[in-house]
Amino acid sequence: MKFEISRHARNEMNRREIPENLVQTILQNPEQIVDEYGNMKAYQSLIGSETGKNYLVRVIVNDTVEPEKVVTVYKTSKIKKYWR
Repeated sequence: MKFEISRHARNEMNRREIPENLVQTILQNPEQIVDEYGNMKAYQSLIGSETGKNYLVRVIVNDTVEPEKVVTVYKTSKIKKYWR
């Protein structure tokens, strides 16, 4: 599957220090894909940090366009809120 990363998503990846190779890995092999608001889907996976704490990295994708477009990326410690 081919994905385009929006300018906003790239800015957020840089600001939040989320490497592009991690985003690509999640897009190719997510632990979960969940429906989000509108026509969006969240590709998400649990990631461990150097401190031993787990985070959920969420890649929000508009799958109604071709190629599918990554609109934003973020990590959160609120795993129970988003994990289905």
